[in-house]
This record gives sequence, C-alpha cells and structure tokens, in this order.
Amino acid sequence: MNKMIAILCVVSWSAFWAFGFLAISAEAETASQVMVSAMLAGMGLISGVFAYMHLARSRPVEYRRVLQG
Repeated sequence: MNKMIAILCVVSWSAFWAFGFLAISAEAETASQVMVSAMLAGMGLISGVFAYMHLARSRPVEYRRVLQG
C-alpha cells in the first residue's frame, strides 16, 4: 500500500509542476487554458501534499541521540 501511495505522490507532484508551468507560460488570450492548467496543478498540489503527509505519518523516523564518551 505504501508503494502505491508513493507512486501517487510522485505522479501528483509531477502533475503539479508540469501543469503549473503550463499555467504560468500560457498566453494571456487563452484564459480557459490557464484556468484548466491552474486547476490541474492545484489538484496535483493537494493530492501530493496528502500523499506525502500519509507517507510521513506512517513511517516516522526514529531519532536517537548519539552519546559521545
């Protein structure tokens, strides 16, 4: 299950960056293209954050203090 969520995380962040770039670099005349790209980038951002948070909470890092003698 964690591998599937990790793949979802990678795909979501990739979609965020790809569609975010398309939204930023689109011409001003194509407002519908900017809106669709921005919405897809937002969906990628939200799903990427939730997937990352799920992975981070399911596998916490065990910090150990190093004792120097």
